[in-house]
Amino acid sequence: MKEIQNDNGLLRFTTAGSVDDGKSTLIGRLLYDSKSIYQDQYEAIEKVSERRGEEGVNLALLTDGLKAEREQGITIDVAYRYFSTPKRKFIIADTPGHIQYTRNMVTGASTANVALILIDVRNGVIEQTKRHAIISSLLQIPHLVVCINKMDLVNYSQEQYDKIKTEFEQFASKLDVVDVSFIPISALNGDNVVSRSMNMSWYEGSTLLYYLENVHIASDHNLIDNRFPVQYIIRPYNDEYHDYRGYAGRVAGGTFSVGDEVVALPSGFHSKIKSIQGSKGNQTDAIPPESVTILLEDDIDIGRGDMIVRPNNQPEVTQDIDVMICWFDNNKSLLLSGKYVIRHSTQEARCIIKEIKYKLDIETLSRDQNNLVIKVNDIARVMLRSTKPLFIDAYKQNRITGSIILIDEATNNTVGVGMVI
Repeated sequence: MKEIQNDNGLLRFTTAGSVDDGKSTLIGRLLYDSKSIYQDQYEAIEKVSERRGEEGVNLALLTDGLKAEREQGITIDVAYRYFSTPKRKFIIADTPGHIQYTRNMVTGASTANVALILIDVRNGVIEQTKRHAIISSLLQIPHLVVCINKMDLVNYSQEQYDKIKTEFEQFASKLDVVDVSFIPISALNGDNVVSRSMNMSWYEGSTLLYYLENVHIASDHNLIDNRFPVQYIIRPYNDEYHDYRGYAGRVAGGTFSVGDEVVALPSGFHSKIKSIQGSKGNQTDAIPPESVTILLEDDIDIGRGDMIVRPNNQPEVTQDIDVMICWFDNNKSLLLSGKYVIRHSTQEARCIIKEIKYKLDIETLSRDQNNLVIKVNDIARVMLRSTKPLFIDAYKQNRITGSIILIDEATNNTVGVGMVI
């Protein structure tokens, strides 16, 4: 059976932290020390730093791309950065630390394998730290790395580091977080970012880059529950491929192999996989997150939005969906009985908000059932009813088949994202 190639392929990680915790500086340091920026980029930020009268080169300018971000010295929008080392390729989502940009963090973190949470060693675990840890937990990010930053400002004190580590561990014990690691760093000076620090001989763990290069992410994908949402039907309509009918899409879970018995939803028709075609031609297996075309032995009616699964392992087929919603709309609140377009995997339907169960207090994890006005950046548990059945799994089980987005019918804006309970 084919092994998942992600361990030597692509790692997505997101950064989160309060304002001035050093997220942009850390990413700039990673890019600079791993030799992933061009000389002209470095010279440009060198000139800007000099013009602003700063000591040395401000590496944070590499990621603060918007004019408003540079003027205010904060991150506002999600900034994606790409770099690679001989071991792996990386996509970084640099997300804002402000409370009012929670939705941006949700967007950036939704596809991440790893979340980096920065803590200023002088401030310890603050409300924003807890907020970002809770969101990482809600989004089921498999690996959490707590980077305790600015160690140079406390003379690289092990006592300070241990105190914050213990405090975070006590808080994280209440969350659904499986893998948490701690690294003491100084993003400004580069301690334990790419190279080991000579100032913290008491720390015996890995550097941040070593961790990112070696963290095991193959098992992050669900290899048990076979899910193949059909995105497109391929019919060449020519004499050479007269009977060709392929179902194209991206594997959302499980392992599909030639000869497997499968069932198509919602029709319930059974067939066997005749062949699987990937980017390099025919292959025997398909695994997440590969994009492939599946051909079946029988010519059955399958269209976009249908799903190919195993007969004895099927998602829930339902119109009533219980979700945690993060609300994105600046202008309108989430409306009880409000009607929206719902997109789930490759399906699209309309839905109505049947019930708002409670609003989540991000700081305390308590459930507020009295104030059910859901505004931008709020997270709430709601019950939806769609106009047609959707094929869903719990978000904890499968991040693809367990997530939905809501769209305002009038403006066509994405107004909310949801994780199926």
